[in-house]
Amino acid sequence: MLGNLILWPLLANLLLAILLYFKLIAVKKRAVAEGRVDESRRALHEDAWPDDVLQVNNCIRNQFEVPVLFYVAVGAIYALGVVNWIALSLAWIFVVSRYFHAYIHTGSNFVPKRRRFFTIGVLSVLAMVVYAAWLLIML
Repeated sequence: MLGNLILWPLLANLLLAILLYFKLIAVKKRAVAEGRVDESRRALHEDAWPDDVLQVNNCIRNQFEVPVLFYVAVGAIYALGVVNWIALSLAWIFVVSRYFHAYIHTGSNFVPKRRRFFTIGVLSVLAMVVYAAWLLIML
């Protein structure tokens, strides 16, 4: 039965968000220790933080945009009981693209390269949604 296998890419993507929070903690700690934070403004103003903190923070924010559509697509495919190798492959393509996207986003942040992985992720989620809709019609 393939049904439960679709949960692995979902969990792997959740792990990415959790790992990014740990990275954010480390980057913030370092910024505070180095005195690069405007302590009087840090609670309410993003510009109180240095760019490396904002970079990781923006990457975390990205985890609650397209990945939310991924979670819905996975949930629909799972609930419909139509998990197969195509759905699994698309789900893993999405997750791998998100890991590469996050790696670039929190590293070099070279937008053209990051955009490629973002596009791969969006297209894989779109394909999952279209595929789930097609399978639903065929039921």
